[in-house]
Amino acid sequence: MASIQTKGKQVYVVYRYTDAFGKEKQKWEPVKNKTAANKRKAEIENEQYQGTFITPDGIRMEEFLEKYIALYGRKKWNATTMGKNKQLIKNYINPILGNVRIQDITTFVVDDYYSTLEKKRSVKDSDNMVSVYTIQSINKLLRCAFNMARKWELIKRNPFEDATLPYHKYKEREVLTPDQIMTVLNDCKDPKLSIAINLSFACTLRIGEILGLQWSNVFISDEDILKDDAHVIIDKQLQRESIEDLEELNYKDIIFVFPHVVPRNHTTVLTLKSTKSNSDRKVWIPRTLAQLLREWKENQEEMKQLLGKEYTDYDLVVCLENGRPCSTETIGAAWRKLREKHGISKNVVFHSFRHSSITQKLKLNHGDIKATQGDSGHRQADMITKVYAHIQDDDRKLTAKKFDSDFYNQNVDDDNMKDVLAKLISSPDVKDLVTKLLED
Repeated sequence: MASIQTKGKQVYVVYRYTDAFGKEKQKWEPVKNKTAANKRKAEIENEQYQGTFITPDGIRMEEFLEKYIALYGRKKWNATTMGKNKQLIKNYINPILGNVRIQDITTFVVDDYYSTLEKKRSVKDSDNMVSVYTIQSINKLLRCAFNMARKWELIKRNPFEDATLPYHKYKEREVLTPDQIMTVLNDCKDPKLSIAINLSFACTLRIGEILGLQWSNVFISDEDILKDDAHVIIDKQLQRESIEDLEELNYKDIIFVFPHVVPRNHTTVLTLKSTKSNSDRKVWIPRTLAQLLREWKENQEEMKQLLGKEYTDYDLVVCLENGRPCSTETIGAAWRKLREKHGISKNVVFHSFRHSSITQKLKLNHGDIKATQGDSGHRQADMITKVYAHIQDDDRKLTAKKFDSDFYNQNVDDDNMKDVLAKLISSPDVKDLVTKLLED
């Protein structure tokens, strides 16, 4: 309950409340006069009864995000997401909004904030401004955070819901054609890279999924190949994680942690963790790739015999010669060397083979988004339609050509078409239209 108190000539509405950190406080809120005091008193009591009362002292953005990470992030995020979001908060949110009360953040403040970010240098790449993608990631983080703030009754509405984001145009990916990929494969002297490229292009796999693939999830028996049922199951990925973030999340979603060869004060570690979608994905593979994998496995077995106890068997398909996990940096460096040899653009990174795969599969299956999504593991089909829509243009052109041959050429003969055109041209309305167009 609230009360009305007077000190000298000043009128106050006095009430008790619990702040964002659970502390009970008393507030003496000054008002103009007793009429305003009665109105404010009724308003406070009604909001406290309805559960919509907002604490007057509020909470600064920096303090709120610390609470948000502790109460929400640790339950919902994996270590990768935790690390990414912490960097966004540290580099782009706290320096600008850290001292602002979340109760004072309106949609206008958010739009102004995004406008400021567009003129700010990127922390990772000082030669460029903060990217639209980074701003969208910040919006996603803060929109979710403020939804929780509303549920926790710290604010009445979420100002990030109606924020105006910079327009992000999906760029056409730089990819290699199948002929180009075959050329680099024929010249590839690194067997690890060769197998990785084949898996990325034929199976639409991410590099982490390739390096985390184990032989127990590869099905390439004679029977599998004969029935055209050779396939791989994608249920884990190799990822380098921050030890600090892993400990904070109690190693959530982590299947295995690879021990360091050299003991020292490491800040990161290679892990096998659940895939992005946290669900198994079955991807069928071509017979040729199945045969290549069988040969690769035979070579691995020979290496095991040769190295004996020096070989550490983690059952990995793509690994170092001694069986230890192969990092993404190792594959990336090998690809850059091969790319430079063939004069390929530096924008074609290893991940481009996955884009090439999606492009090729959409062409082969005539734009079957769902089938392609099943291989790629995208959570949302619109990711494929947005990024790869341009590659369906050839099919659309072909459709227009077929429409012409199947409808117009069969249903309208030349004489009839001439009659139609003659009537159109002789029409007074058409004549007037043509005259106006010529005058313009």
